Amino acid sequence: MASIKSKKVQSKIRMISNASLSVNSIRCEMRPAVAIKMTVKLGKQVLTDEAIEENEMDFLAGEKLGKSGKKKGVGASAKEIEKSWDDVLMNVFIEFSSASAIGKEKRPGEISRNDNIITANVSLTQLNKLIEEDDENDIVHVQLGQSLSMPNPEIRLSNSTPTSSLANVSVAHNGGKGVLIGIVDAGGFHFSHPDFIDSSGKTRFVSIWDQGGDDRVSPKGSYGDVIDATMMNAAIAESARTGIPATRLEPQSQMSEGSHATHVTSIAAGNSGVCPKAKIVGVLISLNPKKDYDRRRSFYDSTRIADAIEYLLEVSRKEQLPISINISLGTNGHAHDGSAPVSRWIDNELKTEGRSVCVAAGNAGQEKGLHQNDYGFIYGRIHTSGKIPSAGLEHDIEWQVVGNNVVDVSENELEIWYGAQDRFAISIKPPEGDWIGPIEPGEYKENEQIRDLTLVNIYNELYHPSNGSNYISVHLIPYMHQQKYKGIKSGVWRVRLHGRVIRDGNFHAWIERDNRVQLDPIDNEKWRWSYPSFFTAKSNVDNSSVSSLACGHEVIGVANLNEFTNTINISSSQGPTRDNRNKPDVAAPGTRILAANGFSSHGDWVEMTGTSMSSPYVCGVVGLMLEAEPRLTAAQIIGILKSTSQPLPGADYNWKNDAGYGVIQIDKCIEQAKLVNNNKDLTI
Repeated sequence: MASIKSKKVQSKIRMISNASLSVNSIRCEMRPAVAIKMTVKLGKQVLTDEAIEENEMDFLAGEKLGKSGKKKGVGASAKEIEKSWDDVLMNVFIEFSSASAIGKEKRPGEISRNDNIITANVSLTQLNKLIEEDDENDIVHVQLGQSLSMPNPEIRLSNSTPTSSLANVSVAHNGGKGVLIGIVDAGGFHFSHPDFIDSSGKTRFVSIWDQGGDDRVSPKGSYGDVIDATMMNAAIAESARTGIPATRLEPQSQMSEGSHATHVTSIAAGNSGVCPKAKIVGVLISLNPKKDYDRRRSFYDSTRIADAIEYLLEVSRKEQLPISINISLGTNGHAHDGSAPVSRWIDNELKTEGRSVCVAAGNAGQEKGLHQNDYGFIYGRIHTSGKIPSAGLEHDIEWQVVGNNVVDVSENELEIWYGAQDRFAISIKPPEGDWIGPIEPGEYKENEQIRDLTLVNIYNELYHPSNGSNYISVHLIPYMHQQKYKGIKSGVWRVRLHGRVIRDGNFHAWIERDNRVQLDPIDNEKWRWSYPSFFTAKSNVDNSSVSSLACGHEVIGVANLNEFTNTINISSSQGPTRDNRNKPDVAAPGTRILAANGFSSHGDWVEMTGTSMSSPYVCGVVGLMLEAEPRLTAAQIIGILKSTSQPLPGADYNWKNDAGYGVIQIDKCIEQAKLVNNNKDLTI
């Protein structure tokens, strides 16, 4: 068989099923929704251009061919590949034709379910069996979890102590009492930090679900482990007697110095934050494993977000409290139109009153350096768009890949989305290479190996099941075989779109982000890297860079206000969405925000900058709104934010692609929340 061919399965999964175990072992270091059961010895030699030139045909012959002459896998036979399927695990969203089609019994690998979608952790063997046995055609589509980006806020140590976020609020409130603040984040929750201790000396955390933990009881039918308030408070009491930090007595799988999760929670619900009287519940996603081996065995993708939402809502039901949730994590995968499985999952849960989700818009707003050594634009040039005016015309996109200059062994991925009424073909030209393609609509090319050994995979798909749009994905894969490495061919890759049938002609494209991560060394001196690719200045289009996760219909997308200059921070991502909806919704302070410094020996407080800091501020304000009126719906909350936000100086009330509807106003939000269900005058 060599690969899972069914069109019910996303092309990324088909590509994974078509690779050897050694390739998937390296792939899962950087693809968070893929892991392996067993340890595979990885290569330690970097191939030079001279070695490739000398042995070119030997390397190119490393691809085993089937009877049809088509390449069957990266350095392995079809039989060897299928034999490895038991050892390759994936986190997936499985969409069924209806909720009833799932059945009452849990499906193999099922973790959570929401209406007609489940999250599942399955091997390639299990997935293939599931597809083959779907005689009733109940399964609509299987999609790999989207990669989540590691937060990259600017950090400054500080000797200052924060003032209360509520110091200038004049409307009566009780600091979020009677509300639950839920935080989904990475780095660890410093539950014993002074900012989370109440007047009786106990933590304000109800519980923490550590998705990477394995020392305690897991949530029902799930993974990881839970630290509850009883455990945390016992550790705090023991710490007072022994001097051992409470977080060492009840440790989490991640406890990073300057923890992102701790800082975010402090802004939303710390004693110095916006909701100092609210209860807190956290979900820790294992987003930044320290070792390559841990990355190969770990999952940190968008299915984990869906599972986290279900856990937080269950705690909300148990506590009988309304909940305001914050997610300061992002992804560039999918169509940026709210159709991704995780976005539909969250939107569906927000139909119930007393719930809200805030999402950081992202830090991909910078398009050029501000000074000679400013490389922030690398993280900003993630989007391009354009229009092919008529059939027979073409459009070129320039895609800059850093490649082997830094021994880049990560995969690089480009997604192109366009209307169902059009038909595009695609060709791609490597640096100093020949054109590959055109690949026509409905066609694909797998494991096309160029002379530099980089493998190219292109899928040109029609009528994507999530939104009905057409979708092209391009994957550049480094050579990883027989204990040898060769990074992606560096330079500008030229992507050409050919107009075949044009009725509209518009398209958008995003680069799925690599995080700049230094991996274990090879050749005993050179380091392997995962390094982000980006669009050239010529191709980059500096809008629609808002995180895909912030494009949901019912979530609140939050931009970064620099209060020092009264402008939007240059790094803050812009809208609109691909389907031209207005995201971000609102701006909030996110520049040089002083909050709790988790697990640190350098003081209790630290400054961070990013939309990661803006979003929990809004999450806290929503908490105050839910305190005033617990029956608010997510849609009503967004409506209040739109109607009460203040435009920046010189701007009008129209939505702006960087600031949304303006800067959030706490007093006005609380006032309007109190009036919504009381039949009173809602004049603003």
